[in-house]
Amino acid sequence: MLETKIKEKYDILRQDYTDLVKHIMLDSWKKEISSFEERMSKPDFWNNQREAKSINKKLKVVRDRVSLFESIRDDYSSMSELAEIADEQSQSEMEKMIESLSVNISKLQIELLFTDELDSSNAIMTIHPGSGGTESCDWAEMLLRMYLKYFQKMNYKYTIIDNEPADIAGIKSVSIDIQGEYAYGYLKSEIGVHRLVRVSPFDSNARRHTSFAAVYILPDIEENIDFELDENELRVDAFRAGGPGGQNVNKVSTAIRITHIPTGLFAKSQNERSQIQNKTNAMKVLKAKVYEHYRQIEEEKLNSKLEKKSAIEFGNQIRSYVMYPYKMVKDLRTKHETSDVESVMNGNLDQFIKEYLIQRAKERGEANGKQ
Repeated sequence: MLETKIKEKYDILRQDYTDLVKHIMLDSWKKEISSFEERMSKPDFWNNQREAKSINKKLKVVRDRVSLFESIRDDYSSMSELAEIADEQSQSEMEKMIESLSVNISKLQIELLFTDELDSSNAIMTIHPGSGGTESCDWAEMLLRMYLKYFQKMNYKYTIIDNEPADIAGIKSVSIDIQGEYAYGYLKSEIGVHRLVRVSPFDSNARRHTSFAAVYILPDIEENIDFELDENELRVDAFRAGGPGGQNVNKVSTAIRITHIPTGLFAKSQNERSQIQNKTNAMKVLKAKVYEHYRQIEEEKLNSKLEKKSAIEFGNQIRSYVMYPYKMVKDLRTKHETSDVESVMNGNLDQFIKEYLIQRAKERGEANGKQ
């Protein structure tokens, strides 16, 4: 007979697995794989490099999804057989299997919530401090560290394209190129203003301060979307990169800023030594910004508070991180909260992201039902 603690975990897992199976479309996924493989077998498949890469990536996504479910199904079957034995040794092994299965079921549950064609894309993140001087700049850097830990946890590759340090502490802005499966799908939940409440390390009177910083996420469209910018609509400026106080200033103008004149949107890159590489990085970010700008207009997404750039101030925050007088991280959209602030700041954002995606899925379902 199973121990009470293990039985409770097992019962929860059985329910999660039962709910998951209801949403599995294995036959449909396998037909999709066959369709992609048929297209890839044609002699002229690689003539269009962009389209070929896009199809290859989509094929990998579906294959991985099928593989993950089949692994879950097999492990669940093994665990069910193990539960029937229920001796002391098997229960210890079963507890480990439950933990592993729970992680994989949760991963697949989240992936099934991705419905946007760009969810599987790589992503570009920018972080900007709000008003508040050094306090907000330091908070922006704290968020940067939090996300870098999350990227590492997710095995995402990332490159800091542009990092402008503040005068005393923290950062004025940072842009990061993130590569990984469903990077945009996961990270789009972080779009918005993040609020920090703490005792300031920069206040000699140890008073409580409130700081704000904004996080913006764009899908990297280069692999999936055929979208180009007209060079006649661009202004390219070169300048010298450098840090605060005259530190690390280049003797040549390798940093690049590119402006899209019709929209006024711009992107810059200064972290590479090569002007050519900085221009490539800046162009990638600018293309994503301009594409998203026009996409939001076409789809009327500017009415969504979560997907437009709100003022970086009180009243517009999506999540609050309180470190004093009590400890609490609370998402103001989903109401999900935890008192383990340290864990969140170490990149453990899974539950916040999952709750957001579930809420968005429910909202879409309700909206479709009203049509």
